[in-house]
Amino acid sequence: MNTHVLIEAFGYLGSLLVLLSMLMTSVVKLRIINTIGSVIFTIYAFIIKSYPTAFMNLCLVLINVHFLWKMSRTGKEYEIIKADGNDTLLNHLLEHYHDDIVKCFPGISYDTKKADQIYVVLCQGKPVGMTLGNRNEDTLELTLDYSIPEFRDFSIGTFLFEYLKKEGIKKVVYRGPTENHMNYLKRLGFQYTDGIYEKQL
Repeated sequence: MNTHVLIEAFGYLGSLLVLLSMLMTSVVKLRIINTIGSVIFTIYAFIIKSYPTAFMNLCLVLINVHFLWKMSRTGKEYEIIKADGNDTLLNHLLEHYHDDIVKCFPGISYDTKKADQIYVVLCQGKPVGMTLGNRNEDTLELTLDYSIPEFRDFSIGTFLFEYLKKEGIKKVVYRGPTENHMNYLKRLGFQYTDGIYEKQL
């Protein structure tokens, strides 16, 4: 493979990453992937001496870095409201996000009427997460821990478990589907023991 082909492949890689970033539902992931693609495309543009293209992509890198820094400094302000199985808003949200919930947790089974602990997480008044479970003394067994696509950066989970700790929960247990949930569980410190995932708070 000659140098020209490698350079072209490098340019295509940058373009592909920029395009891929547009498919991200998470703003953070969008900007990170877009930044990587733009850096690659900037280097490619300098190699082929296309300075206007290099300038444009360099500006995109700077813009992305600025907003990523701003988001990391600002953080997200969350609050929690408790609900019950008859809550109209809760059931509307579960119905609205049903397809995505099933996609995230293939084969999941949960019943709002049987859950004695139900939390809706809000960000600036917008419902962004729903958690269902059952409490047995200081242990909470999760049946559903769902975040909407735009907020899957682990910050809701971190906030939720800090809240549960203040509520007297010392251990969280999860037995549900893990096919698309494994990264979340590991990232937030769940340990696999005797066929279940547990997190000490």
